[in-house]
Amino acid sequence: MPLVARHIRVSGVVQGVGFRPFVWRLAQELKLTGWVRNDAQGVEMAAQGAAPQVAELLQRLRTDAPPLARVDAVQAREAMVEDWAGFSIIDSVQGRAVTAIGPDVAVCADCLNELFDPLDRRSRHAFITCTHCGPRFTVTRALPYDRPQTSMAEFPLCPACGADYRAAADRRFHAETTCCPQCGPTLALRDAQHQTIEGDPIERTLHLLQNGKIVAIKGLGGFHLACDARNPEAVARLRFTKNREDKPFAVMLANVASLAPYAQVSDAERALLESRERPIVLLRAQPGGDAALCGVAPGLLWLGVMLPTTPIHFLLFHEAAGRPAGSAWINDPQAMVLVMTSANPGGEPIVRDRAEARTRLVGIADAYLDHDRDIVARCDDSVLRPLGRGAQFIRRSRGYAPVAIRLPHAGPSGPSRPCVLAFGAHLKNTVCVTRGDEAFLSPHIGDLDNAASCDFLNETVQRLCALLDVKPEIVAHDLHPDDYSTRAALEFADRHGLPTLGVQHHHAHIAAVCAEHGWQGSVLGLALDGVGLGTDGSAWGGELLKVDGAHFERLGHLSPLAMPGGDRCAREPWRMAASVLHELGRNADIVRCFQEPGADTVAAMLQRQFNSPRTSSMGRVFDAAAGLLGVCSYMKYEAQPPVLLEQYATLFIENQGWPAAMAEGWTVSDRGQLNLLPVLASLISASDVNQAAARFHATVVAALTDWVLQASATTGLRTLAWGGGCFINTLLSSGLRQNLEQGGITVLAPVRTSPGDGSIALGQAWIAMNSLETKDVSCTTGQSD
Repeated sequence: MPLVARHIRVSGVVQGVGFRPFVWRLAQELKLTGWVRNDAQGVEMAAQGAAPQVAELLQRLRTDAPPLARVDAVQAREAMVEDWAGFSIIDSVQGRAVTAIGPDVAVCADCLNELFDPLDRRSRHAFITCTHCGPRFTVTRALPYDRPQTSMAEFPLCPACGADYRAAADRRFHAETTCCPQCGPTLALRDAQHQTIEGDPIERTLHLLQNGKIVAIKGLGGFHLACDARNPEAVARLRFTKNREDKPFAVMLANVASLAPYAQVSDAERALLESRERPIVLLRAQPGGDAALCGVAPGLLWLGVMLPTTPIHFLLFHEAAGRPAGSAWINDPQAMVLVMTSANPGGEPIVRDRAEARTRLVGIADAYLDHDRDIVARCDDSVLRPLGRGAQFIRRSRGYAPVAIRLPHAGPSGPSRPCVLAFGAHLKNTVCVTRGDEAFLSPHIGDLDNAASCDFLNETVQRLCALLDVKPEIVAHDLHPDDYSTRAALEFADRHGLPTLGVQHHHAHIAAVCAEHGWQGSVLGLALDGVGLGTDGSAWGGELLKVDGAHFERLGHLSPLAMPGGDRCAREPWRMAASVLHELGRNADIVRCFQEPGADTVAAMLQRQFNSPRTSSMGRVFDAAAGLLGVCSYMKYEAQPPVLLEQYATLFIENQGWPAAMAEGWTVSDRGQLNLLPVLASLISASDVNQAAARFHATVVAALTDWVLQASATTGLRTLAWGGGCFINTLLSSGLRQNLEQGGITVLAPVRTSPGDGSIALGQAWIAMNSLETKDVSCTTGQSD
């Protein structure tokens, strides 16, 4: 049979995932000759053999790829038949990167079996890894993904690991992070003064945790602060030193079997917990679970849970279990529960190295379980909340970012599409870089309220552009001129001589959903969140839009409420409750109803319309409801008022079902204003908080349904995209979806991104791409009342 030859290129996430060894094994099986290598564009190969076998290779490159790979394209062209004796993996070549690196994932089962095998040479090696697991994004300095371009470069392979690396049948064949106790990184435990604590670092760390100490533990994307979650004094001290008064902590348990005393878990939730991404998953706490883990998630129905991710985590649980032989113990219930929270002073980026720990964790950590493998990129934990049969991102970061989101075509496609750099929002910031048909949304950066977070934003921009080897052609940003993200975007554009595009916040929310779903053309958009600057200069946050790519029209909005004291209302929900009384003509009742310091001043401010800007924000409506019901007068962590309001409503609904929406609880004006004042007024005299909270949710869902259906009838649009932090409320999102779908509306909701501000950069980038492709690089505008 005559030989045929093909030059083949595979693109996608195909580096650092064992793709070249996979190709080598396929070639051996199919009796093909040739070569394979990494380059900046992905994986390149030449293969020759019998035509049926070459065709099978092309098919199986797509269907049988390694578990961590994502194959976006396989391109093949005819090539000359060469005199090759076998099939080889050859040296990588440099060039302009068009490939991407995969995210960090949890240690795999095969590595765990070796980790706990006393006869294995990697037994108890805290950095055990292979082509199917371990760090990727956080250790990579440049592409192509080869050991010299990672933070493993300073750890030369020992002869035994070198043999594994070169043995085609080995699981570590060309595994760039492979190592062992002889040639890999090492653990060290240091005290608060950063002096080495002698002895086995794992054994000594467990001793400290069991004795109420707080230990900073270096993970994949940074340090965690850990303490014994069953020790109330340790938890309270961590709260005090980290200045985290009531905000819930996440906990780490050895496995799902250990969860029974603390949280309920479904099969879908179990799959999320045990996935290779290992996110924090919000689970329904067991009755009495709050007492068992006193102070961890005070007074809340939900508990944030994660399972071990790194070998270091597993070694700690193994030590606590008494070092049982083998790995069967991994599936048995274990007693230890650890608080595992990001190591940072409140609001700052996660600490990633010893130098930062020395200055930023002083007075917080009693000891540091550190190692000498550098973290190149910070990456905080991802957080998901179960929703129906799926899950919703609260924070998209480790395990998921920066996996590319494929963009729809809206003009030129492929590498020729303009490269956009979007700087995102002020809160829950991420940045986004586009390359061709892909959008790379960064890991979570955080709120830009401190210098460290602002520096992290700039660091992330530089790293993403360098790693992806792109030069932005336009810079997108929020409309708010005072946001650091806006200032940073304008400064970047000025330095590089680039055009800029200001994007309205809520337009970006809807555009992010359209980009994720590949939606083109007109769509209704429902954006519900805290506040974002509108095109009329006022504070928006409850918006019904018509969106068409780079353009939008404001069809309607919530009837505005005054914010006495401006942004202070977000921290003191009773002020928004006072605003409702004023709107009802009951200004004189404010002091009597709210016996708060400054209540008389707030009443006067409202009366005189002084420092009381008006907002259409749905977030402030939920704050007002929480304040009127006495659920939360002062916010101690972000979104606490709506979280508690949802919790009270959930308790009622679980016991008695959804109550009927309040008759005449809302109105919709001829100009599209949705007025929720009637249902808010009903809360003032409510005696049963749970029932009132449930009826409030039912009424808001009914009102939004009515509002959207009226807009659909007027515009003829039957598809709605929604976004904004209010949709993290599962009662709101699930109830509204059910109503709208029954009304014949197709709902597009965030799936691969958060509905909150973490997706704003994606929306900004998609709007900018549309603007460039339609030659309309100008600030988007909309109609407003």
